[in-house]
Amino acid sequence: MATTLNKEEQLKIEKDGLDVLADIHRYAKEGFDTIDPSDFIRFKWYGIYQQKPKTDPYFMMRVKIPGGMLTNEQAVTVAQLANDFGRGLADVTTRQAIQYHWLQIEHMPEIFDRLAAVGMSPIQACGDVVRNVISSPVAGLDAKELFDVRDLVFQVEKEFLSNKEFSNLPRKFKISIAADPRDLGHPEINDLALVPALLGDEAGYHILVGGGLSAKPYLAQNLGIFLRQDQALEVIKAVVSIFRDHGYREKRTHARVKFLMADWGPEKFLEHVEAVTGKTYTRGGVRQTEEWNGAYLYGVHPQKQAGLNFVGLSLPVGRISGDILLELARIAKKYGNGDLRTTNTQNIIIPNVADENVEALLAEPLLQTFSPQPSNFIGRAVACTGNEFCNLALVETKERMKSIATYLDETFPNFDTPIRLHVNGCPNSCGQQQIADIGLAGALVRIDGKMQDAYDISIGGGLGVDSKFNRKVVLKVPADDVKFAIEAIVSYYSENRTAGESFRSFANRVEDDAVKAAVEAAQQARA
Repeated sequence: MATTLNKEEQLKIEKDGLDVLADIHRYAKEGFDTIDPSDFIRFKWYGIYQQKPKTDPYFMMRVKIPGGMLTNEQAVTVAQLANDFGRGLADVTTRQAIQYHWLQIEHMPEIFDRLAAVGMSPIQACGDVVRNVISSPVAGLDAKELFDVRDLVFQVEKEFLSNKEFSNLPRKFKISIAADPRDLGHPEINDLALVPALLGDEAGYHILVGGGLSAKPYLAQNLGIFLRQDQALEVIKAVVSIFRDHGYREKRTHARVKFLMADWGPEKFLEHVEAVTGKTYTRGGVRQTEEWNGAYLYGVHPQKQAGLNFVGLSLPVGRISGDILLELARIAKKYGNGDLRTTNTQNIIIPNVADENVEALLAEPLLQTFSPQPSNFIGRAVACTGNEFCNLALVETKERMKSIATYLDETFPNFDTPIRLHVNGCPNSCGQQQIADIGLAGALVRIDGKMQDAYDISIGGGLGVDSKFNRKVVLKVPADDVKFAIEAIVSYYSENRTAGESFRSFANRVEDDAVKAAVEAAQQARA
């Protein structure tokens, strides 16, 4: 059997990923050049990747923030670590985590210790394990949610953290838990998602399995059961166990649970769940859904706690500095209770702001830069790490997306319809371009005999009711021309939409050839 396993599977048999901790401490003393190359793969179990280029002694690290919930003490520690060891960078990811760059092996033990001192960890932020559990960025705050899921989020984090029973999965496993009908936890693109449902007057969950992006995106499928709140943890464990025991391990590209679900179907998968738990779950219930807004929660919103508000701020493409995060922590403590929330759209929320403090908070100088009312395009721009640091990425993403969004905001200063822009630098889809109104996927194109950055442009993606991945309409647009191509698409939409028609609806109504023709006509006009 071992001969059919891929390289990573064989390495995991030789040594569990969680067992590399002692080696990390040893390498911290002995230096980068002493690292066994096979341990670079196992480093992922502690949130650590080699930074580009792999020959340099630098790493990027993800730190988990379950549900995006940060205490003030945690936020300060995260910021200080960025300044002390990561050249001041602290990116917010699309799984509500924090990602560092420029870290060195010598500093890992101190980073681990300082994170642990405030109840945080990079353990299982990467690797073939249960990753950071995401939720609604306003879980426990928003009146729209059916019930508070925060306790379950932390229970799931505790259940799988450093648990060797689940430390060798076929691939990564991503969980979303939310009870907000707006699908703020992006359930359809997670391996396992719990979403709000009603059975009569009782509020519980529907369970979705098998979502994921990458080169072959799949939408998660509903198992068709009504899960009571006290049944959630046992079913989550059962689903992860099934993936561990039945997921495919021969090819890495075929190892996600979405492929198992595609082969089995929801009925067979549910049979296995009930076999594992020894229980039969209630069929039916009605999933609670409203219009999906992509989890963009800008501005001031009343909380369900009387007299309190949460304030959503824009962090363009999720990139901030340690100093800025320290300032956000200061502001959150001055005007709220000190907590912060990270979002899966790479932004940040200050919760628990009393009514009488809102005006003063909005007057803070920092909010002139990280606005609660950002301009249309920069406020809905998402970008993966890109080839600045990531070894898998073909193209640069962060600055490119910022420049595109800024150009569009300048070109369409009074644009009245939100359009979500996402970019991926590689097929792994950390930037989630497939669910964007307009998505960019990195590519390369030969121009004058040289390979240069380019992007495929897709349109019409979105989750919630009628979830659908976008489709490619224009291929391999040179990087410097992408902003003009998107300008042409937005102009074509503006000129041809019906009254009140969203971009997503328009994109799924028009023909590809018409969109291509609009881009080509604009290109010819510029020539």
